[in-house]
Formats: sequence, structure tokens, C-alpha cells
Amino acid sequence: MTPHEARSRFVETRVARLATSGPQGPHIVPITFAVEGETIVTAIDAKPKRGGPLRRIRNMEADPRVAVLVDGYDEDWTRLWWARADGHAVVVGSGPSRDHAVALLRARYPQYRDMPIDGPAVVVKVERWTGWRAAD
Repeated sequence: MTPHEARSRFVETRVARLATSGPQGPHIVPITFAVEGETIVTAIDAKPKRGGPLRRIRNMEADPRVAVLVDGYDEDWTRLWWARADGHAVVVGSGPSRDHAVALLRARYPQYRDMPIDGPAVVVKVERWTGWRAAD
């Protein structure tokens, strides 16, 4: 799969998995996201989370290298595929960059239009798009 096709499939997918690394080892969580150019944004919304600063945020602040993965599963395994974005994340607590990330998320997901997004945004500058598909 070419980087262009990996990015295209990525943009069309509704949920991704964000992988970070920290002192306790790898950490992966599902996220909603939006893509603009070579940037992926996500944010910490008001859905219930376990107490304290989130591990993914602590990990990104200590090591900004992240991977974001989307995939397509089908019982017909000739249709399997995945696409990954590798890059560096910045945690943004306030300001125009955070506001823009929230606006992108609200435009993509109707659920966010009535839900508070009161946590920080995460802005990932993608350095590499990769992917695989069974049909290759």
C-alpha cells in the first residue's frame, strides 16, 4: 500500500488506536480523530475516565513519539488492511491550536457537538504513513 493510499484509508475510518510508550511500557487506547493535511488531532472529552492524569498524556509528555493505527477487518481475508501514521505528538491544553482541534472533531463527529471537550487536545505531526492490504 502506498503512503497516499494509507492516508486515504486512514481518513475514511471512524476510530483509531493511539499507541504511546512510557515507564510502564507500551500503552494503546481507542480514539476518535480528525485529519488535516499531515496532522491528526484528538482530544480528551467528557466521557468517564479513570482518575488522575491519563497515562497516554503522561507518556506523550515524556516521549512524544506515537503511532496511530486504523484497520479494516472482513471475514473474507482477501479484504483485510491496516494503515498507520507514525509521528510526534504535542499535548495542547489551551489556545488556538486546541480550539482548532476541537472544531475539527466537532465537524467530524456529531456526538461532540453537544458534549464538552474540556481536556487537552493532542496534535500529531505525521512523519510517515504506512499500510498493508491483503490484495497487494
